[in-house]
Amino acid sequence: MCARPLWGGETQPLPLSRYPGTDRSLGIWRAPEDPRLNPVRLVAFGLGAMDAFIRFTNQTQGRDRLFRATQYTCMLLRYLLEPKAGKKKVVMKLKKLESSVSTGRKWFRLGNVVHAIQATEQSIHATDLVPRLCLTLANLNRVIYFICDTILWVRSVGLTSGINKEKWRTRAAHHYCFSLLLSLVRDLYEISLQMKRVTRDRAKKEKSASQDSLGYSVADEETEWLQSFLLLLFRSLKQHPPLLLDTVKNLCDILNPLDQLGIYKSNPGIIGLGGLVSSIAGMITVAYPQMKLKTR
Repeated sequence: MCARPLWGGETQPLPLSRYPGTDRSLGIWRAPEDPRLNPVRLVAFGLGAMDAFIRFTNQTQGRDRLFRATQYTCMLLRYLLEPKAGKKKVVMKLKKLESSVSTGRKWFRLGNVVHAIQATEQSIHATDLVPRLCLTLANLNRVIYFICDTILWVRSVGLTSGINKEKWRTRAAHHYCFSLLLSLVRDLYEISLQMKRVTRDRAKKEKSASQDSLGYSVADEETEWLQSFLLLLFRSLKQHPPLLLDTVKNLCDILNPLDQLGIYKSNPGIIGLGGLVSSIAGMITVAYPQMKLKTR
C-alpha cells in the first residue's frame, strides 16, 4: 500500500502496521477476524451446550419436562392441522406420538409420590404462615394426585381390570386442580409482598430526590388507578423472575384440570399451548435452579 505525496514525486510505502489485519511477513492485508467466529470458541460453546443438555437429560425431572413439551407440542400441532385438507396422515402420526410420549411420561412419574412427600416435609418448616399452609396443602394434594395417577397407570398396562377409569381420572383432576389453586394463592401472596417492597423502595427514592426532579411515581395523581396497578405489577414481576415463572406455570397448568372437570372448557389448542409454555417454564427451572421460587 502506497501514498502519493501532494506535491508529486515517487510514491512512498505506508507502514503495514497502520492497517488492522495486516500480515507483515507477506506484506498483504487481511480482514480482521470476528472473535465470535473463532473456531476454538465455537467448539467450546458447542461442548458447553452439549454438556448442559446431558446434565439436563440426566435428571428425571428434565426428561419429564422434555417429554411433556413434546406431548403438548403434538397436541397443539394436531389442533392446528386438523381443519386443513390433506393433513390426515400427519395428524394421525402426531396423535400416535402424543400417546406414546404420554405413556412414557407415566414411567417418570412413578417416583413422584416420594418427591411430593419430601416437598410436604420441607414446606412444613417454612417460616411464613401463608406459604407454609398453602404449600403443605398443595403438596398433600399432589401426593394424592400421583397416587391416583399410579392407579390409572396400573389399569392402563392391564395389571388389573377392576378399576373405574373415569372415577379415578376425575379424582386425580380434582386433587391436581386443588394443588394448583393453592399454589396460585401462594403466588398471589408473594406478588403482594413484592409489590409492597417495590412501592416502599420507590417511595424512599422519591423522598431522597429533590423536589424539582420529575421522577416516576407509582401513585401519580394524573395516572389512572388501573394503569398504576398494572405498571406496579409489571415492575414487581420484572424484579422477581422466579415468581413470574412460577405464576405463569401454574396459570397454564390449571387449564387442563379445569377442562377435565367441566369448570372451564377449553379446546385442545389452548390446552396444548398452555402445556407447552408451562413445560418450557419448568425446563428453565430445572436447567437453572436459581430460577425456581424459593420457600421462605
